[in-house]
Amino acid sequence: MPTSNVDRPLQPGDQAPNIVLDAISRDGKIALDDFRGRNPLLIGLFRGLHCPFCRRHIAAMTQLNSALHEKGVECLAVVNTPVERARLYFRYHPAPDLLAASDPERASHRAFGLREVGMDTIMAIRIHLPGELPEPVGVMAYSEFLNKKEGYEITESDHQMMASDQGQLVGQFLIDREGIVRWSFTEVLKGGFNTFRAPNPEELMSVASQVAH
Repeated sequence: MPTSNVDRPLQPGDQAPNIVLDAISRDGKIALDDFRGRNPLLIGLFRGLHCPFCRRHIAAMTQLNSALHEKGVECLAVVNTPVERARLYFRYHPAPDLLAASDPERASHRAFGLREVGMDTIMAIRIHLPGELPEPVGVMAYSEFLNKKEGYEITESDHQMMASDQGQLVGQFLIDREGIVRWSFTEVLKGGFNTFRAPNPEELMSVASQVAH
C-alpha cells in the first residue's frame, strides 16, 4: 500500500492519500482513488469490531448512508478487523449499501494521521453515558459491559486486535471529488473531548450538501 504517514490528523484543505484495502462488503479491493473524479466520499477509520463504540459509529454511519447517497456522497467504513472475521460480523449485522473494508495493519489510520496513545491515557479515562450505567467507569469495564449487552462474542482474532490497537484513535473524513479533505472529526482522548463520541449528524450533512455541489 503506497501511503506515507503524517504526524497530525488530516484537516480540511489537505490532500487525502490513496489507500487500497480488502473489501468486506464485496469481493476484491477498495481504493480511494476509485472515487476521485466521480463521487465525494465519507470515510470512517475505526478500531476493530471488538470495539463497541466503533460498532455504534458504524451504525450511525449506516443510518446516514441513504441521505448521503441522495447527495451523491459515498460512505466507506474501515475497521481494524481481519477481513474474514469482519465478513462474518456483517453477515449477521447487515449494513445495507454501506461499503466496508478491512485494515488490520492500521495503515489507513497512519496515512490519515490518526495516532496511537499510551495505555496510561486509556486507563485514566472515565466514560459516563446516562441511561446505560449509573456512574462513570473505565474504558475496559465499559467495553466489556457493552459487548455483553449487545451479545458480541470476542474471538481469537478479536483478542489479537485488542492486544495491538487499544490506543488507536479514530476519525471520519469527508473528501471531495478532487481528493481534498473538506471536513474531519477526530477522536481526542483528553478531558473527555470527542472521547468515543460520533460526529454531529446535522453538521456532517450540512458540509456534505456543500461538497456535493
